[in-house]
Amino acid sequence: EAHGEGTFQLRAQPWHSRRAMISSILLINLKGEILIWRAYKDNVARPDWQAFCNQIVAAKEAREKPVTSIQGSHFIHTTQGDIVLAAATKDNVNVVLVLKLLFKMVELFKAYFGGSFDENAVRKHFVLIYELLDEIIDYGYPQILEVDVLKKYITQGGAKAIDLNDQEQLKKITVQATGVCSWRAEGIKHRKNEVFIDVIENVNILMSTKRERLRADVSGEILVKCQLSGMPECKFGMNDKLIMSANDRSRSSDKGIALDDYRFHQCVRLSKFDIDREITFIPPDEPFQLMTYRITENIESPFKLLPNVKVLGRNRLELSLQVTAMYDRNIEATNVRIDFPCPKNAAKAHIPNPGHGKARFDPQQGAVVWRIRRFPGRHEYNLLAEIDLASTVTDKQWVRPPITMNFDVPQFTASGLRVRFLKVQEKSNYKPVKWIRYLTKAGTYEHRI
Repeated sequence: EAHGEGTFQLRAQPWHSRRAMISSILLINLKGEILIWRAYKDNVARPDWQAFCNQIVAAKEAREKPVTSIQGSHFIHTTQGDIVLAAATKDNVNVVLVLKLLFKMVELFKAYFGGSFDENAVRKHFVLIYELLDEIIDYGYPQILEVDVLKKYITQGGAKAIDLNDQEQLKKITVQATGVCSWRAEGIKHRKNEVFIDVIENVNILMSTKRERLRADVSGEILVKCQLSGMPECKFGMNDKLIMSANDRSRSSDKGIALDDYRFHQCVRLSKFDIDREITFIPPDEPFQLMTYRITENIESPFKLLPNVKVLGRNRLELSLQVTAMYDRNIEATNVRIDFPCPKNAAKAHIPNPGHGKARFDPQQGAVVWRIRRFPGRHEYNLLAEIDLASTVTDKQWVRPPITMNFDVPQFTASGLRVRFLKVQEKSNYKPVKWIRYLTKAGTYEHRI
């Protein structure tokens, strides 16, 4: 059974009532040679695998589609560098679950191999890989995929071994591996209890030549680092329209946000969220991504651009740009970069000092690049550039690419998302210190000219 994002928990139930799962796992190089083959059931035979290796992997078709059926056998696979990691089954399995398992296996192997996962690493760690495959999958069903838990008793690859004679340590590992909270061990202690929350958004905006908004959406993530003792239960709240009461919205200028898509870390209790939209979780003792989300309503653009292209003659153009920061005065954007494209036959540019930042013509980019280190809110900056064009044999019309922009705006969210509360409950009843940061970055931020 899948709980949250990227986790697998198998509950004790009769084998005949369980959902169908995989029969075998293979690691194959790009020549179609089998490096690792671990069979959990015998219903997918070697000739079936050999047909997959010859017809799909060796024929360079493994990247075309992630699911392939050959003679009644189904192969679900992903290519990572020079390795094809594949699972086989004859049953009607949940393909997304199997793909998630394969990606988690890649993360696990990288954690054991020092960050690399290629043919050399696989050949070097044959024994370790077979040992991991025995632990993480049982009769085709995913079991333990937590790196921290596995490294406590599978001690190859430079991991520190535990004392196998210490019954207390063995008991803790067993509880963590088989319990409902495999991502957090018991008995964790911190001198200072703190929680750090980062809300990071990428804003995607496309404006037309008539300054009309053609596209606007935000892709965001909430990163959490918990340094909390014991087994705390956290409750996280944001200005979600569906949970903010009518009184809250009437008393505040914040009308709330509407989440279009969202995905949670495995520690989040999905059943509670489905019922009352509460994000409740027991956090891992390491930095993790609590959730990702996408919002398409009421997106606030951090900048307003007013570009203009003026033809001064056959071989000359004038480019002008006015940029206005739309966020509050107490906020300051950093690392602002604006690329104003030029025709391909642009020879040189005359750019007066813009007064703020530095601007220059970059022939390789084919654009005037304007960099501004700091851009305070409610300020307006201007750029003017005259472009000399080289004479060409054909008068081919210039197809104008859009202006692109990159920036970081701290303490601002384009979606309007705000953290309303983070409640921490633990039996020792301590009061943690909470830190929250907001950051909006440019995703695909374009203005047509």
